[in-house]
Amino acid sequence: MKQKIEQAVILAGGKGERLKPFTDKSPKPMYPVQGVPFIDRLVDQVKSFGINEIVLLLGYMADQVVEELGDGSKFGVKIIYDITPVEYDTGDRLKHAQSLLKDKFLLMYCDNYCPIDFESLVNSNAENGSLIQLSVYSNKDGYTKNNLIVEEDGRVSVYDKKRVTPNLQGVDIGYALVDKCTVEALDDDMPGSFAKVYPQLVEKGKLYATVTDHRYYSIGGFERMPLTEEFFKNKKAVFLDRDGTINVRAPKACYIEKPEDFVWLDGAIEAIKMLNDNNIIIILVSNQPGIARGNMTEEDLKLIHDKMNADLAKAGARIDHIYYCPHGWDEGCDCRKPNPGMLYMAQRDLSLNIDNCILFGDDERDIEAADRARCKSELITEEYPLIEAVKKYINSL
Repeated sequence: MKQKIEQAVILAGGKGERLKPFTDKSPKPMYPVQGVPFIDRLVDQVKSFGINEIVLLLGYMADQVVEELGDGSKFGVKIIYDITPVEYDTGDRLKHAQSLLKDKFLLMYCDNYCPIDFESLVNSNAENGSLIQLSVYSNKDGYTKNNLIVEEDGRVSVYDKKRVTPNLQGVDIGYALVDKCTVEALDDDMPGSFAKVYPQLVEKGKLYATVTDHRYYSIGGFERMPLTEEFFKNKKAVFLDRDGTINVRAPKACYIEKPEDFVWLDGAIEAIKMLNDNNIIIILVSNQPGIARGNMTEEDLKLIHDKMNADLAKAGARIDHIYYCPHGWDEGCDCRKPNPGMLYMAQRDLSLNIDNCILFGDDERDIEAADRARCKSELITEEYPLIEAVKKYINSL
């Protein structure tokens, strides 16, 4: 990374009214997800970013959080606490902790989690000279309400906390690189919400964003809790390309157009069965431009996959989910590899953490799609077939 971020600051002082009755007796950061307090998961994530100092800005029932985390040594980090009245807003808490803040820090909120590309966030900030670099969920699936507009160069041109501006696209998810000067500029007497500085930075061209298509997960309200619980099951999944990876690829400029064209590569069924036996989700991700070109229909593709699934069933194996791109090269879709759209579709549908996934494919476009989603990958070749890659992968678990 082009600069070293040495401190994270986590806002965790509110009452968490939307989590009542839990928050009648405990603060929101202590809400257990898969049996682990949510705040523990955030501390572990901060540690994974290479940050070793955390300033926790507490208020409501602060003693429970302090008792849980202590000085941070059990996580391998140093934790500093700044405790203020419950009624303080985010800007109030930051202003109160001003003397503890480093010149640049990662600001986080205690109720959201996303496996962001931290390195990209840091490097983008270094390049554009922004005073605040937000992490933004693209929200292409309408998961929540948008609150900003991000231009192609990453500059935020609109930040609307009330969410009333037309054509908003994307939502701030609560991870931001912040210059301390933005905190110093807050009113001394009544700082209020820290977010009020964002529109000011928009006017100066100093608010930028790094956008991700990876869904974020929240404990902000009970309506989001089932997905958050599912995400933190930390399921392992394998993405498989199809042609050239599990079956014989058609000649150049031709396609697998009917069931009899689908011929398994040696060891591919065995590899899939091995993944099944290790409780690993298998997701097929395949470009199918023959549909756009009129060589075949989606019904033809279904018949091919019916044959594929029947062959697997005879061996006691299965592919769990199938995603395919029916578009042509020039249609500008998000799903056609090397674009990572199919991986993100599966991520959202199955509440996966792509950090826990791997893609096996025989084409550089497969590898590029994985790289763009920050998914691990391996290139399948005649000399390194799927069965060998799967054996290596399972042995590494």
